[in-house]
Amino acid sequence: METDLPAPRIPSSTYRLQFNASFGFEDAARIIPYLHDLGITDIYASPYFRARKGSLHGYDIIDHSSLNPEIGTEQQYDLMVGELLKRGMGQMLDIVPNHMCITDSENRWWMDVLENGPSSLYADFFDIDWDPVKKELKDKVLFPILGDQYGKVLETGELRLAFEGGAFFVYYHEHKFPIIPKTYADILGYRMDCLRGNIPAEDEHLVEFLSIITALDHLPSYLEKDPEKVAERYREKEVVKKRLSTLCSASPVINEFIGANVGAFNGIIGSPASFDLLDYLLGKQPYRLSYWSVATDEINYRRFFDINELAAIKVERPEVFRETHSLIMKLVAAGKVTGLRVDHADGLYDPSAYFRRLQKECFIRLKAGREDPASATFPETETSAAFEEVTAADPRYMPFYIVGEKILVKGERMPEEWPIFSTTGYTFLNSLTGLFILSKNTKAFDRIYRRFSGIFFNYQDIVYEEKKLILQVAMSSEVSTLGHYLNSISEKNRHTRDFTLNSLKNALVEVIAFFPVYRTYVNSLEGATDRDRQIVESAVSKAKKRNPATSESLYDFLRDVLLLRFPEQLSGPDRQEWLEFTMRFQQITGPVTAKGVEDTAFYIYNRLASLNEVGGMPDRFGIPVDTFHGQTIERAKSWPHALITTSTHDTKRSEDMRARLNVLSEVPDEWRQCIVRWGRMNRKKQQIVDARRVPERNEEYLLYQTLLGSWPAGQAATEDHSIYTKRISDYMLKAVREAKVNSSWISPNERYESALLAFVDAIMDRNGRNEFLRDFLRFQEKIAFFGMLNSLSQTLFKITSPGVPDFYQGTELWDFRLVDPDNRGPVDYERRIAMMEDLTKREAEMGKLGLAKELARDMNDGGVKLYLTMKALNLRRKKQELFESGEYLPLQAEGDRKENICALARRSGRQTAITAVPRFMVELIPFPGGPSGWGDIWQGSDLILPFSEPEARYRNAFTDEILVAEDRQGVRVLPLSRIFDNFPVALLTGGEDEL
Repeated sequence: METDLPAPRIPSSTYRLQFNASFGFEDAARIIPYLHDLGITDIYASPYFRARKGSLHGYDIIDHSSLNPEIGTEQQYDLMVGELLKRGMGQMLDIVPNHMCITDSENRWWMDVLENGPSSLYADFFDIDWDPVKKELKDKVLFPILGDQYGKVLETGELRLAFEGGAFFVYYHEHKFPIIPKTYADILGYRMDCLRGNIPAEDEHLVEFLSIITALDHLPSYLEKDPEKVAERYREKEVVKKRLSTLCSASPVINEFIGANVGAFNGIIGSPASFDLLDYLLGKQPYRLSYWSVATDEINYRRFFDINELAAIKVERPEVFRETHSLIMKLVAAGKVTGLRVDHADGLYDPSAYFRRLQKECFIRLKAGREDPASATFPETETSAAFEEVTAADPRYMPFYIVGEKILVKGERMPEEWPIFSTTGYTFLNSLTGLFILSKNTKAFDRIYRRFSGIFFNYQDIVYEEKKLILQVAMSSEVSTLGHYLNSISEKNRHTRDFTLNSLKNALVEVIAFFPVYRTYVNSLEGATDRDRQIVESAVSKAKKRNPATSESLYDFLRDVLLLRFPEQLSGPDRQEWLEFTMRFQQITGPVTAKGVEDTAFYIYNRLASLNEVGGMPDRFGIPVDTFHGQTIERAKSWPHALITTSTHDTKRSEDMRARLNVLSEVPDEWRQCIVRWGRMNRKKQQIVDARRVPERNEEYLLYQTLLGSWPAGQAATEDHSIYTKRISDYMLKAVREAKVNSSWISPNERYESALLAFVDAIMDRNGRNEFLRDFLRFQEKIAFFGMLNSLSQTLFKITSPGVPDFYQGTELWDFRLVDPDNRGPVDYERRIAMMEDLTKREAEMGKLGLAKELARDMNDGGVKLYLTMKALNLRRKKQELFESGEYLPLQAEGDRKENICALARRSGRQTAITAVPRFMVELIPFPGGPSGWGDIWQGSDLILPFSEPEARYRNAFTDEILVAEDRQGVRVLPLSRIFDNFPVALLTGGEDEL
């Protein structure tokens, strides 16, 4: 076996950059020196391939084979890469293999599908059902893009026929749709007598015009599948367009005639019959334009979640993979991209097969790139003998650093067969959040929330109901398609053919609503794994109990199909049909869970909002320290290079918001008194809409938490306050629509929303008569102080735990941003660079100890977090082996404060790093006033070091203090009063090179 194999670059740390028109490659190049000084080893780039114009996030890609010109040119891209290479830094790129944006006319694949229908060269690139349930849509794609009913849009003149460069198009505002060439004849042949009356029959231009119409009549149909006929159609239709364009340039008369015909087809507003021509023309196209909000039952292309603008692509097809990954692989071969993050892995038809293909192609490109990156061409074959040989000998060999966006729920493990380095960090995020929630106050919070909000539903019941709502409303077309597929299967067996179509659809809805995870991964006729079997059995069992009036045999049939428990007599093709159904079913459960839980239930169940996070379990109130350590040890063992994070572009709240809200778990009585008082103060500011007070109590409860978590550090200026108020208004509007209780995205309740926004403005008014704001700020200041301590603790734990710590842009300072789009706003890097330079200067003047003490005295500007991040990340980079593969040891404390500390050690050889952080500090530190000295809090408590030598010495990375292990009856300890004497958290290093 070959020994000189490509090896993955494992980042020591990553920093997420959100690219768009406001932050491009040149902007990134300018801050790379700063990121390097911060201690970051790899940038983590959002998608930057060509996307819809004005995209803020890059996930709405229209061309995978080119860079987004709004972000920069190839030269500017190379400038950014050059800055990385100078400093030995890498780049992890976020890629989007699941879908494309289809509302931009520059998406040439989709435009080709609209022009050529089922015979399009790209018809099989998208997941389109050309023979859908609704027979009127056979060989058409339903395109729900209109802002109102089709007939109304048509008769108000919003659909406009246009003639451009020899081709016809229909415009709907900025959207552009091609007219199939064969139907050009309907436009060109209209009012032919008028044209003949103005031009002699022998006129060469008229002869050419008639010849073009004849050529159009002989074009093969868009239903044609024969390769030769398809090729003929593609060739001849372009010839016709060129001939028509040339003719119009040569003959003003014909050009004017066509223009008049276009005008006639566009109708006259106020005369409905005048639009019959355009209606007839559109009826002959291989697409149907429809109203976006009422077409969900009939959409016949698979979407990304429930977003009509994003159509799923079949990346499982080799040609689609090749086309969508060609540029990615060129960047990999050239060493410009050193890692990949795969978006929405659960949306893939077969994630395991996709990841294997991705690793294989990276292997081939890396091998080719070593010799001559410029000449490395995309491999034509699907397999590589060398790669297959290597992976046969070592199934865990992975040549490239790849992580997949995969949400794990309680007790769920990553599929071990996936050849990737694990997930993007949500499991760690939620585990770390739980560490700073005081579990003993669970019942107190239950009572507070229920009494104030009136919400008495069990969280799991809310999840069940909201997943059903998503299935019945937002994703009803997917359910309909699956139901008909399952019905077709049932009809082939005399034991199941009596099941009605509606009963099968209902069974699908019930089982998916009870699905305990995002999806299963059955991918072969061999059947399901034990893991997948347990998941399906659990969902089916709960569905049966919930529906005792429904025959159990119905659910048993669905269970057997999903687990591929074939009847003995079932033929090979029929078995393949079962597998195809199961794999399509698996692509739906993830989006339903994401929309039903993250985007609905999380906005309804607001007991403690910091728990409502992607991959989180809001009904689980905190976790024990031992559980946190156990989860970390498991990650270090199974997935040592997993990405670990605390904020991302998808989180519902930033890490510092959650750190603040976690403090509420420590003060339930004070929190209860505050919200009761605030509710009374603000009652007169509520309006009555349809006999309801606005906002309702549950929304009001969420609003108070949102203000506590997001309030700017320190007192905001008047101008900043108005901007902040607008952010809160935008968030509450989104929250109410996501909850789908009093309003929604599909059907906004404008009166309710207006009253809600008026309430936000009223309680945020800074006039001296606003009693609420004065009272609120007193409590908020306290929560903010202890939230900063929580944030420092979780930041340090992230940096020193097993895995690759990931930082979302801007979070090296206090960051109180809300869910997108709020968290995708610009970052003030000039301020951060200036603060880092100032910290470096002050450290040189007063030393680490003096600077650390000063930063701890006033933490509002975020300098203390920047300092911690910079020191800890640079230490991690310096000792990468220790933090990447060193042993993880949970540490315990003794004394009165043992429950207020969480600590760990990393050890490798003679090198040791000890992390110690405080938690639950409200009971220990008086407020206002703060501690007289950080060490005073911890008198009489010690950190136990079972591995330490007598009188071993440790250096504090933040203060440069040397601490010496003391002996307590044969046990080595470090007094917590010494560890935390001058700084609220500690990172201690031991070893010969430390002292």
